Amino acid sequence: MNGKRDLRLDLFRGLALWLIFLDHIPSNVVSWITIRNFGFSDATEIFVFISGYTAAYVYGASMREQGFVVASARILRRTWQVYVAHIFLFCIYMAQIAYVARSFENPLYAEEMGVFEFLREPDVTLVQALLLKFKPANMDVLPLYIALLAFFPPFVWLMLRRPALALAGSIAVYAASKVFGLNVPAYPSGHWVFNPFAWQLLFSLGAWCALGGFARIGRLVRSRAVAVAAVAYLVVSFAVVLTWYVPAWTAFVPKGLAEWMYPIDKTNLDALRLLHFFALAVLTVRVVPRDWPPLRAPWLQPVMLCGRHSLEIFCLGVFLAFAAHFVIVEINDGVAMQVAVSAAGIALMVLVAALMSWFKQIEGRNRAVGSPGADAARRSS
Repeated sequence: MNGKRDLRLDLFRGLALWLIFLDHIPSNVVSWITIRNFGFSDATEIFVFISGYTAAYVYGASMREQGFVVASARILRRTWQVYVAHIFLFCIYMAQIAYVARSFENPLYAEEMGVFEFLREPDVTLVQALLLKFKPANMDVLPLYIALLAFFPPFVWLMLRRPALALAGSIAVYAASKVFGLNVPAYPSGHWVFNPFAWQLLFSLGAWCALGGFARIGRLVRSRAVAVAAVAYLVVSFAVVLTWYVPAWTAFVPKGLAEWMYPIDKTNLDALRLLHFFALAVLTVRVVPRDWPPLRAPWLQPVMLCGRHSLEIFCLGVFLAFAAHFVIVEINDGVAMQVAVSAAGIALMVLVAALMSWFKQIEGRNRAVGSPGADAARRSS
């Protein structure tokens, strides 16, 4: 495994966070530029795949060097950190929505954000939130990540020894979720928006690529035939998506194809969504190599800063998306305002990420100054 940091992970994770933020603002004209309007997949696939890749890259090395117990402890500690962040986000998010709904006497906020049950029975709903069964709108990604991390230690252990068997097991779980309808129940009804039994496949594929899988298929991925197939699939998927917005064009989609294709299920990670993501990934690997010069360019640093602090920036994005929605509904719903709040939200995300990086650098310097080696150097000078 090459120890050099792959800057593409920061770039595309940051880009996914920006796209998720834009998609979370209802009736936002700027969200038309996000990838969900040009094909079957969206930013969620990018985020989950990169999360699996990064987790395997970090904890796989830890498991090799420090053993299963230490690596598992580190993974579970990270799982706890994400869980705490989720609960903290939930409490503040609920307070934000409840305050706005009551202050402006608009119950539609509670209905749109899926928090009506919390306002009606806060005690019961809070317990369900602690159990990850109650999730308001835009808060479904973190519980998925928590679930995937919680079961990650044995998967990484097996991946390091029998990668083909580990990947086959992940595919089998995905298939079982389709055949038997496996999912996790939600409160007050229904199931998780992101079925962990299905979405674990994308997370696992990211981990498999990080732990040597991509090296095995790299030549195939970069082949001309695969690139042509990827372009063809992206063109076809874009043509199908266009029919969703221009009803008259639905006549060009053969009836048999439509009956086979629909619904393209996001909850259970439809195979068509997976293929669309893979097609994007194939072209991205060709266009953006690991040593791509712009990765060091200043104009890409804002999005990469957000990618380096993904947990904090995701949580901030949830708050900002609702704040932007509030401004659009209560103040002005014009296109100029939609563009303004979208740009302001991304600017705030970049600012917070930059501040976090600055604080991290300061802490690093302070540790270096206070280290025994630094003290000895000062005494000898």
